[in-house]
Amino acid sequence: MSEVFDLAVDLIRRRSVTPEDGGCLQEISARLARLGFRIEHLRYGDVDNLWATRGANNAPGEGPLLVFLGHTDVVPSGPEDAWQSPPFEPTVRDGRLYGRGAADMKSGVAAMAVALERFVTRHPDHPGRVGLLLTSDEEGPTNLDGVRRVAAYLREVGERIDWCVVGEPSSKQKLGDLIRVGRRGSLSGSLKVRGVQGHVAYPDKALNPIHAFAPALAELAGERWDEGNADFPPTSFQVSNLNAGTGASNVIPGVLTALINFRYSTASTAENLRRRSEAILARHGLDYTLEWSLSGEPFLCPSGGRLRDTVVSVCRELCATEPEQSTGGGTSDGRFIAPMGAEVVELGPVNATIHKVDECIDLAELERLPDLYQAICERMLLRPLC
Repeated sequence: MSEVFDLAVDLIRRRSVTPEDGGCLQEISARLARLGFRIEHLRYGDVDNLWATRGANNAPGEGPLLVFLGHTDVVPSGPEDAWQSPPFEPTVRDGRLYGRGAADMKSGVAAMAVALERFVTRHPDHPGRVGLLLTSDEEGPTNLDGVRRVAAYLREVGERIDWCVVGEPSSKQKLGDLIRVGRRGSLSGSLKVRGVQGHVAYPDKALNPIHAFAPALAELAGERWDEGNADFPPTSFQVSNLNAGTGASNVIPGVLTALINFRYSTASTAENLRRRSEAILARHGLDYTLEWSLSGEPFLCPSGGRLRDTVVSVCRELCATEPEQSTGGGTSDGRFIAPMGAEVVELGPVNATIHKVDECIDLAELERLPDLYQAICERMLLRPLC
């Protein structure tokens, strides 16, 4: 049907469940290399990453640099017989393209690649630089060897990213009706509360860690961590797992374990949340250990920023919609790029079917997506430098 359709179909057909890439990056890098992109394949552990850039001199730190960011890995399909058509055999039905990764995010990857091809073909001597950063480790539990690792490498070689468009599926009901202009930070903790195991008939000879932790948990859950701000809702605290006991009804457990998480705004810091949490636990006299893991700091592309204003105007003109400018949802790989000083905005397909059985994208929106990304290239790199 079109370049973007053909590429999306090719990518969906590749069974690239995290951290496998299935040859997606080789396919895309070969296309971009023919157009003069400098290609770097960065493999860390089991993870493949692609860093492709093009522009005058094309040296690290020579800006301005506009980067498109995405991932080629997908989540498992689940039972394949639950799908109307095989999840890794792209299928068109009723004006939609079906397959695992159709929305999250192989169509976005295809659209970014095609947009860059069109942009450099139309403007071979374009000012500034354009880039594409792809990883096979976005959907995994740790993200240690994907964009996080590449960002560290880019800092080492003196690279600077000025603007970054993340192709994650951001839209709600139609393409361009919502963009992400920031994300909350994510701070997780693994808590172990120690008691003394014993017989339930002799509680005086034991210490129940469940009972000991309950008042502290109530205080943690009821705490008002901050009030949020104009761009973010208040910070939230959640317990995602709580476990204790031997499986016997007549045994007081000796240890309780809990997994906790903060989704926090720019109104708080990770250090402040850690300190306040530990103060509550200490106040209740618990014998505990708590290991913290920071998945990402919050970030915000400021109102009035060039990239944010450009993406909004492109959605208005090409999608005939006024995009909601949101900081909701979970985390994205944009959290590793924003600390480099980049303005980061997320714009991609409708997310209604992501990670679901019969994941799909509307064909008309798939065809329009490269137009959006190409327009962003032209307005960010051509207009300011004319």
